[in-house]
Amino acid sequence: MLQNLGPLGIVGLVIMLAGIGLIAYESLLIAAGMAMVLAGLGLVVKALISGMLQSFGMF
Repeated sequence: MLQNLGPLGIVGLVIMLAGIGLIAYESLLIAAGMAMVLAGLGLVVKALISGMLQSFGMF
């Protein structure tokens, strides 16, 4: 998975995890909610991209 992200994607992932860690330091419940929102957003984007690629016959 990390090969597909590239260096900029890895930096983004590290920053996102650091942000959730910073929020968790203050409030564990809010950090859990933020992590769930980010995971859901990632699944929606993956589904949209997969659907678009399938409509073009590329996937």
